[in-house]
Formats: sequence, structure tokens, C-alpha cells
Amino acid sequence: MQIKFFNTGVSVLAIATLIFMSSCGGSKGSSSTTGWDYNSEDWGGFEKTELVEQETGPGLVLIEGGRFSMGEVGEDVVFENHAPRRTVTVASFYMDQSEVRNIDYREYTYWLERVYGEVYPEYVASSSPDKFVWREELSYNEPYVQTYFEHPAYNDYPVVGVSWEQANEYCKWRTDRVNEKLLVEKGYLELDLNQAGEEHFNTESYLVGQYEGIVPAKGGKKNLDPTGEETRSVKFEDGVLLPDYRLPTEAEWEYAALALAGEQDQKGEERYVENRIYPWSGMSVRNQERGKGMGDMMANFQRGRGDMMGVAGALNDNALITAPVDAYPPNDFGLYNMAGNVSEWVQDVFRPVSHLDVEDFNPFRGNIFETQDLDEEGLPQRDSLGRIKYREYTQEEIGDRENYRASNVVDYEDGDENSEVKYDTNNSTLISNTLRVIKGGSWRDRAYWLRPGTRRSMEQEKSSATIGFRCAMIRVGSQGGK
Repeated sequence: MQIKFFNTGVSVLAIATLIFMSSCGGSKGSSSTTGWDYNSEDWGGFEKTELVEQETGPGLVLIEGGRFSMGEVGEDVVFENHAPRRTVTVASFYMDQSEVRNIDYREYTYWLERVYGEVYPEYVASSSPDKFVWREELSYNEPYVQTYFEHPAYNDYPVVGVSWEQANEYCKWRTDRVNEKLLVEKGYLELDLNQAGEEHFNTESYLVGQYEGIVPAKGGKKNLDPTGEETRSVKFEDGVLLPDYRLPTEAEWEYAALALAGEQDQKGEERYVENRIYPWSGMSVRNQERGKGMGDMMANFQRGRGDMMGVAGALNDNALITAPVDAYPPNDFGLYNMAGNVSEWVQDVFRPVSHLDVEDFNPFRGNIFETQDLDEEGLPQRDSLGRIKYREYTQEEIGDRENYRASNVVDYEDGDENSEVKYDTNNSTLISNTLRVIKGGSWRDRAYWLRPGTRRSMEQEKSSATIGFRCAMIRVGSQGGK
């Protein structure tokens, strides 16, 4: 077919643009599949939200994903071989710029007391950090028991004495408070300070219609469905609410700690430094850059036996125990204390060897696939805390799927019925499905544990004066920021 262009004053480019738009279903306001208009009550009210870049939640920094060599660098001085090197790719995600502070965790426990104090005091009590983690049989640490969590002098120090389970509860609470504020700021809800017990804002309960809240007289989101009410609640597909805050995976934490983005100094080229030892450049724990800070310690750790901070008048890391969460230079992602200060909980279930044949895209051990627990009428059920109940998928529901065959795959190929490895927990081994990975060195550790590839473990219900945590969040859509 021959196309002829006539001199009508319209450019060839404009005509080509019109042809392209016509072939794609017309203007951007209509479907390229049916031709029906989006966001039109006259055409049924199907809504299409314009592309929305994910908003960066409070406290978070965008970590652009990529490939890296995960695992131990250099000599394995403890001879455990727990982290062999392998190449993996991590998707972009968000991570807290610093460890969760005492002031942050006190805000959490204050909210719990205000909302649950009268109806569920036992839950409030269970959220408190274990202050007694500071006690040692042959050390005088009682002042920290009395002051570390409450005294304002320690406001900006990392919270410790928090178990993996408590850290996860904090993440859930933080998700709800951040999303509640977004809905209030955008005029979809009024701030309700009289929430109590199960009747409080919870993101999932709100999305499934189990929480209504106080809707402003002229608020709510306009409902374009001609058969529905005039206004409706916000849906996740509106792009208003943020995904969940959560603990980072081990791969995410290690990738973020290494901060290899700082090595990409030639735009457009893949320049990868294979053996970065610490979260900063160089092989020393001291600042190697010429200038005022040259020779300063890059992290808070124990330099040697009995040497926690050096000598008076020349303190080497200026910290006896923990230090403020921004006390040392950030790495190239802008993250503070990814080495030293406190070790940190991550999501993963611990296994002594990270096998070379594990998934190489977003590797993680600990998946338990769940679905909402529905009542007889098919409606989601809530627990006594006002949260949506979940249950594991049944084998019948999983059927003959190819991508997974069970709902609980924590033991997958390492302790399950299809593997040669069997863990006789508490008899011949301490390995269990509630043993969680800990990453990074602490104020009580030697320099070896400052390496991002090192890993240790602790039971998820226990806590320590050397372990804190920080939160993460998935990045939806494009892998880069604005």
C-alpha cells in the first residue's frame, strides 16, 4: 500500500504521530484494547492512575539494585565456611539510613500503651526492649539497665534488647502509622486520636473495608463507578499508600553495606570491584583520605582485648558502648553504621552454608506462603489486635503448580523430606527454623566482623546488647529514582 502526503500544512511528523496514536487506541485517556475511555463515568468508570513514582517513606534511602558477589571476602578466620562467594542480583529497594533509635522505639511503645494499654496490657509489655541484656556476671553495667533506653542522652543511639519477633512487630506498626498519615495529609481521612484496641487504623484492614475511620465531610475519593456510592475509600492501585516496612533480607543488607555504587565512576560502564572488604574503600578501618579526618576510625568496634575506645584524650572511636546512629561517615549509598555500632537482624532463616545452587535473584530463605483467612461469608477475619488473619495455603490449593510445591519452604532442599540434610534440633545441632541471620559487627566485636559478608545467628525470640535493626521496603516500578 502506497501512502501519499499532500501539502496541507501538516508536517510529516504530526501525521505519523496521529497514525501511531490511532493504532494504540486513540488518546491516552482510552483503552488500547477496547477503545473505552478511562476514568469516565459515562464508560463504566474503570480507573487508570497516571504513572506515579513511589514516594520515599520517612527515614528511607533508595538503594539501586544490581549484581554483586555475595559472601565472605578474604580469609575465613573462624573456619566455618558459612558464606561462600556467589554472584546474585538484588532488586532495587529502600532501606533506613540509620539503625532504629531509642527515641523511635519509645514512640512505638508509647503508641501501644495509648491504644492497647487498657485492653491488652500484656501485648504492650511484650513489646518493651529487654533492658537486662546489659547485665554480665563480672561487669558493672547496671547503669545501662536503668538509663540506656529511657534517658534523653541516649535518644539517638540504636535501640538494643529487641528480638527478631519484636523488630517485625515494629515494622508492622510503622507501616500503618506512615500510611495513616498519608491518607490524613491527602484529605481522605481525618486524624482520629481516640482509636483504641482493635478499632484503630491498620493498612490491610482499611484496604479490605474492615476499617472506615473518620471520613471528612468533603473528603473521600471520588467514585467513578456509576453504580456505586459518590465516594470510596483509597485502593492500593491508586498509588497513595506505601508498601510494607519490613526487615531487609540478608542479600539486601549485604548489598547495601558494600555500596558498590561508589565504584561506578565512569558513567555508562559496568565497573565492578570484586573484593571490597568493608563498607568503605580501602583495606583499613581508619580513614585513608587526606584531610582533617585522616586516621579517624571508620566504625565503632573493639580494637583489641580490653580496648573499647582507646585512652583518655585520644579516644580512637569515641564510643565506649554504642554511639549515635550517625556518628561515623556514611557509605556510598548514604547509609550509616553498616559496620560496627550494633549488629542487625535480617529476615532470613539461618543455615550454616549458603549453597552455591540457591536462587540467584533476590535470594532468601524463610518463605511461608500465606493467604487471608476468610470466614464462612468469604470476608477477611481480624484478630484481637485489629489485624487481618492469615493462614498457610493448603496442599489442595497449591495443586500441581510448577513454581512451588508447599506453603512452608523454610527447609527447602536443606532439612525437608527431599534433602539429604536432617537437623535434629537441640540434640545433635542448634540449627532450627527459628534461628535468624545477624549481619554486621557491633561495638563488642573485632574488625573481622565489620566485613559485610560475615554472618552469625540467634534464635528469633532472643535479644542482645549488641544487636539492633533497621527497616527496608520494596521499590515498585522503575529500578531507579527520579
